Amino acid sequence: MKQVLSPKEFKTVLEKIAGDFYMENESVCRHGADRLGIVGIQTRGVHVAGRIAEILKKKHKSAASVGSLDITLYRDDVSEIGSQPLVKETDIPFPVEGKTILLVDDVLYTGRTIRAALDALLELGRPRKVLLACVVDREGRELPIRADYLGLNMKVKAGEKIQLKVKEVDGKDGIWIVQ
Repeated sequence: MKQVLSPKEFKTVLEKIAGDFYMENESVCRHGADRLGIVGIQTRGVHVAGRIAEILKKKHKSAASVGSLDITLYRDDVSEIGSQPLVKETDIPFPVEGKTILLVDDVLYTGRTIRAALDALLELGRPRKVLLACVVDREGRELPIRADYLGLNMKVKAGEKIQLKVKEVDGKDGIWIVQ
């Protein structure tokens, strides 16, 4: 396992994502929770979403509603997961109808997680707009999906994986390449 991003660099990447989002959506951000919702995809996307919301609040005085989305039952490979897939919590304590939603995930790879997340999100209402933020984008897309806000692009060799860790789940922040 090789660390490629330290906790300090990880924080800087999240600040970049939040700053880029704010610059392009300042009017929505100024209206705060009335117009903006940030939704993290379980598991690590939830914690990244919370941190982006905190950065927007501290640096830009922009309040946003924050929620979490479980996509387990919307996956196109749910039958391959097993007969009893582990379903996590979806907790979106605000109406998505008419809001700009910043959908947050940790690593964008094939695009299938994002497709499932869009299906799950649209069952809850019709947002005005959905934008995607990902910490890492790696090669291997199987669907035509791209991040609107991105921390970094990473190339890895065949057989390697990118592992993003957050202190809330893993006890530390950072990004590693795993064999």
